[in-house]
Formats: sequence, structure tokens, C-alpha cells
Amino acid sequence: MAPKVVLVTGCSRFLGGHLAARFAANPDVDRVLGVDTEPPPRDLLRRMGRAEFVRADIRNPLIAKVIAAAHVDTVVHVSVTANPAGPTGRAAMKEMNVIGTMQLLAACQKSPHVRKLVVKSTSAVYGSSSRDPAVFTEDMGPKDLPSSGYAKDAVEVEGYVRGFARRRPDVDVTALRFTNFIGPRIDTVLTRYFALPVVPTIMGYDARVQLLHSEDALAVLERAALHDLPGVFNVGGDGVLLLSQAIRRAGKLPLPVPSAAVPTVGRLFRGARLVDFSPDQMRFLNWGRVVDTGLLRREFGFTPRWTTQQAFDDYVSGRGMRPLIDPDLVSSVERGVLDAAARLR
Repeated sequence: MAPKVVLVTGCSRFLGGHLAARFAANPDVDRVLGVDTEPPPRDLLRRMGRAEFVRADIRNPLIAKVIAAAHVDTVVHVSVTANPAGPTGRAAMKEMNVIGTMQLLAACQKSPHVRKLVVKSTSAVYGSSSRDPAVFTEDMGPKDLPSSGYAKDAVEVEGYVRGFARRRPDVDVTALRFTNFIGPRIDTVLTRYFALPVVPTIMGYDARVQLLHSEDALAVLERAALHDLPGVFNVGGDGVLLLSQAIRRAGKLPLPVPSAAVPTVGRLFRGARLVDFSPDQMRFLNWGRVVDTGLLRREFGFTPRWTTQQAFDDYVSGRGMRPLIDPDLVSSVERGVLDAAARLR
């Protein structure tokens, strides 16, 4: 049964705002509430149509009054973020991610009207290390538990969500472990990283990267809210790219950095407000991460429209990025070298 009153957190950002717009365009949904501490940009607010913006902080217990007064039956929590803003960004990020989720779940637990909860999580809960399996499935845990940053926040958030599901077995709870988002319209740490004129990499490593197009992310969240699909699901595009391949497809120049110099380089980029490299993001660029999405297809009933490669190429072309090196030329040279090697064998 389609939800009647939907509440979406984080509506001033890309995912929350565009998701609220999708629900507002659905005639089966009676009312859409978009919640955030700041109003959405004017263009995004216009896209949200009949969705109502509610200026509220999910870290405040007053969020319970918003949910109760509107008789919200479906909550879509997408404000968990990896993008800290401002000089106190990391502390504020943890507060919003962890304390905000705790208060939101407490509000949902009190309301007899809530019957569905959808939570945006991340594949970062699996961590990144040299001991990782080739592919993570939903029943696997991290080989090295994330100790800081967004990944640690996500582990805590999932723990609170599991506790909520035990206390309210009448509520369908869906947790979506997304791989890294990419696309021409979304702004993330990774989209800024690949937009750098010279892209720093860790010397001696070439991480495997699995990506998800931002439009696929919206479609998955929408499906989770409109259908009864409880459970934990990995969400990512088919295939992988090596970090070196992605940099080359973007036509950028890699800058190999010795491991010992990585923290210094990270601080330089943070100080210049180019890219905010946290320790867990640096581990990801070191080891990479790939997840199995078989459960997403079999039980959730969704196949991403874009593969990892297609999503990355759409990001490059959609941003109008001007490559320093023509990727077609590089591919042509690669093919020539491979053909020559095959003839020699």
C-alpha cells in the first residue's frame, strides 16, 4: 500500500530535496514533508512542488511533534552525510548523523502512525583494509571496524536502527547500504576529488571503485518507500573501475603520493577547501571496496540503470569536464600495446 504522509529528512541537499519532489509528483501520496535545519536552495524548493518545507532540527526532541501532528506514516531518513561543512564540520556531522538519528527514531517509536522507515546507509560500514574480501555481502562485517568519521557514524546509526526494529516489529524497516554516489548533478567528496586538475593517489595502490548514479539512488529510495521491502540491501552499479582507470577516463593526471605524506596532502586540500579527505576516505582510496548486489535484484526487485562505468562517464560528460588527456587516445594506445603483446606471444 502506498504511503499517505511521507516525511523526508535532509531536504536542503540533493537526495532529500529531489526525493521529496518525486513523492510530491505522486498522486497516491497525500502529503509530503521535507525537514531540514536550513531551507533548500530556491531552484530545489521550486522542484519540490507541493512538498511542504518544515524548518526543524532532527536532533531536537520537538521532531516528535512534527511527526505526530502530521500523522506521518512513512519516514525516509537521508540526512546522514559524509560531507562536513565549516570549521566545526566533523563535530556537527557526527551530531547530525548519530544524535539526529537517535532523536528521529525515538520520535518514530512514540508515534502509532509510523509504519515504514527507510534509512540511507553506506557500504562504508564494511570498512576498507588489506584483509577485505573481494566482494562484501549483506551478512558480512568489517575486517577492521571503522574507527572514525562517516563510516563509524554509519555503523552506530545502523545499530540504533536495528534496536528500533526490535522495539517496533510492526514497522517495516529498510536500510540501504549505498556505494559512492556519482553523477553530473550531485556534489560529494568523490565528485570533487575527480574534478581536481591533478588527482592525488596513494603510491603503490590502485583501489577498486564501485559507483552508483545519483538518479539510481533516488529510484531505489523511492521504491523502498512506496513498497513493503524490509531488510538490509547493498546498492551499487554493476562492475568496478580501478582508480587509475577512473582518473584516466576523466582525462586527469594522477599525482602518486607516498603513504607517509598522505596526511599532509589531505590537510593541504582541506585547508584550500578543495576536497575534505577524512582518514576513512583515504583508506577507501587506498584499498577500495566492492559489494554484492544480488539481494537487491532478487528480493528488492531493482537493477540499477547505469553501470559503474556508465555512471562515471555520465558524470564526466555532464559536468563538461575538459580532459588534460584525451581518454580515447589513451584507450587507442592501450589497445595497440595489447595487440602487439598478443602477437608477440
